[in-house]
Amino acid sequence: MTMKTGMIAGSLAAVLLLLPLPVRADGTPSVLVRTVMPRQGSVPDVVTAYGTAGPSVDGNVTLSVAAEGQVTVLAARPGEAVQAGEKLIDFALSAQAVSTYHQAVAAARTARQARTHTADLFQQQLATRDQVEQADKAVFDAEARLNALQHETGDRNTVTLKAPFDGIVSAVPIAQGDRTPPGAPLVSLIRADGLVVTVGIEPSDRTRVHNGNPVRLNPLTGTAGAIDGRILRVDNMINAKSRLVDADISLPPGTLPGETFRAVITVGRSAGWLIPRDAVLADDKGAYLLQVAGDKAVRVEVRPLGTDGDIAAVTGAIDPQRPVVVEGNYQLSDGTAVRQEKPL
Repeated sequence: MTMKTGMIAGSLAAVLLLLPLPVRADGTPSVLVRTVMPRQGSVPDVVTAYGTAGPSVDGNVTLSVAAEGQVTVLAARPGEAVQAGEKLIDFALSAQAVSTYHQAVAAARTARQARTHTADLFQQQLATRDQVEQADKAVFDAEARLNALQHETGDRNTVTLKAPFDGIVSAVPIAQGDRTPPGAPLVSLIRADGLVVTVGIEPSDRTRVHNGNPVRLNPLTGTAGAIDGRILRVDNMINAKSRLVDADISLPPGTLPGETFRAVITVGRSAGWLIPRDAVLADDKGAYLLQVAGDKAVRVEVRPLGTDGDIAAVTGAIDPQRPVVVEGNYQLSDGTAVRQEKPL
C-alpha cells in the first residue's frame, strides 16, 4: 500500500466513524440487528488432546533365537506389512549351538540309564532311597534342558522365524550375514490390530477421562476423514517428558504407525442456554451477550460451558422471553437502541 492510498483509507475510516447511526421512524439513532430466541439444551463436554499412533502395550513383539548363529536370509523390511506364517528370517545355528543340543540329548539319555540302574540296585537293596531320588532329579534336570532346546531350535541346523500374526515390521536391528549371540533381538512386529493413539491429557482433566469414553480422532496430516475410537487406558502418573497424563485410544485397522491426531474426548454433556457461537462476545470484564428488551440492547454476563459446531452452551441471567442478538452485536453496548429483523 502506498502512502497516498493509506492516507485515503484512513480518511474514509474517519468519515465512517463520524457518520450517524441509522435512525428509526421517530428519528432516534438505532442499529439493525438479527436475533434468535434462547433455548435450553446441552452440548458435549469434551477434553481435547493430541497424540501419535503406535503399538499398544501388548501390540509389539520382538522375535529372537536362544542360540548363537548367523542370519542367512533376511526377508523382513522395516515398515513392511506381513501376514501370519510369512517367513521373516532364516537363522543358521553355530556349530557350538548344534553341539550343545546333541550334548543335551546325550545327557538326557545318560541320566535315564543311570536312573534305571539305580532303581535296579535299590531293588537289590544295594542303593539307598536318597540315591534313587538324586537319580530322578538328574533325569528331570536333563530332560528340562533338552525340552528347552527342542522348543527353541530342535535338532535343526537352521531356524526359520515366521510372523506369528498379521502385522507390520517395526524394526530390524540386524543385517543379513550378521552373527548374533543367544537371545539377540532379530525383528520386531506390531500387530495389525494392535495400534493405539497415545495422547497427553492435562493433569487437571485426569479425573474427567475414563475408560470407554468416546473419542473423535481428526488426522493432522493427509486428507483422511475423522475416525471414531474409545479410551482404552488412562495412566495414573504424569509423563516425565511431556508433563501430561498419557491415555490410549483405540484405532481401526488400516491406520499407519506414526500418524498424528487431534483427539476430542467426550466426557459428558454440559446443560445450559443454547445460542449461536457468534452471539457470545468477550471483553476485559469477561464473556457476555446482548439481549433485546423493548428497543434497547441489554448486556448479560455469561459463562461459556462448551460448544457443538456453531452452537454454544452458556449459563447466566438470560431472560428466556428476550431475543439474543446474533448479528450486529459488535456495534452494540448496554442500552444501545436497536431495530430487529424477524427473530430466527
